Amino acid sequence: MENSCHLDRKDLQDEIAKVFGTGYRVAVITRMYGGAQKVVYKVDCDNGFSCVLYVWDISKNYFQQEVENLDMTERSYGAELFELNNRYLTLQGIRTPALYSLNQEKNVCPFDYALVEYVHGQKAEVYFQADSKIRDELFHQLGDMLSAMHADERQVYGKLDYDGSRTDMCHRMMMENAADWLSYASEHIQSIAANQSKLLDTLYALESKMKPRARYGFIHGELGPDHILVNENLEPYLIDIEGAMFFDIEHEHCFMEIRFGDHYRYLTNDSLDPDRMAFYKLSHHISLTTGGLKLLHRAFPDQKLAHQIYDYNYRSALRFIE
Repeated sequence: MENSCHLDRKDLQDEIAKVFGTGYRVAVITRMYGGAQKVVYKVDCDNGFSCVLYVWDISKNYFQQEVENLDMTERSYGAELFELNNRYLTLQGIRTPALYSLNQEKNVCPFDYALVEYVHGQKAEVYFQADSKIRDELFHQLGDMLSAMHADERQVYGKLDYDGSRTDMCHRMMMENAADWLSYASEHIQSIAANQSKLLDTLYALESKMKPRARYGFIHGELGPDHILVNENLEPYLIDIEGAMFFDIEHEHCFMEIRFGDHYRYLTNDSLDPDRMAFYKLSHHISLTTGGLKLLHRAFPDQKLAHQIYDYNYRSALRFIE
């Protein structure tokens, strides 16, 4: 089968026919590269219809070790989270590709898979270079959509299915991981090794300024321009939504500030806590340094991108202690 698809062609055809009808026959299957945690294929039918096949095969996850060692409440991987967040975002009026079918029975293959809407368009990063009128229209619309999503609040942070109580602050999970991130980066970047203690001390100092909070907004969790698809009508759709949760919205805004660069001006929010912004900014730079290094070391297809991720972020982290 084209691109060594996870599903046998007959099994995929059976799934397509079951969901859409016998008039839909698989013509072409194309592997779509770029994601680090799940495998994605575009499926074209001979009647002109297209959809996307998502496969959650942990052996193909570039962060397999980290996922397997995480507590369930911290994971941002898996078909269950995708289905949960897809349903919730749709009900809240936040665009995300429609979920057509989800198979978790493992009767056809030893992993979960789903058929999802194919959004005809491009990723938001393409519009960084667009005509100013088009760019303004798109990113103002995206900013409004994200403001509405972040304004959806509850008193307990965590995934949608978490129904317990918590007394600690949500940022603690990042604080607890920071030492491990720095330790890994120190093995490969001399300047991080030389300043490992200073960076950790700076993070603790920033953390000490943060005041308790009892309201958390709904965030995507890793919202860069590559996780936003834009259709032919300039409508943005959020993808890779497994990590969505209730959390400090500053976590999202700092990540977007890093990833969107100058175009973050369309997405900013006047209610953000500057102490949280400073803490999450450094946390993200440390995390992304290690994440980029791991992609580099684990044969991620886009090695240039992996290098750019760790190189930019370790230099940015060091500026906090200059």
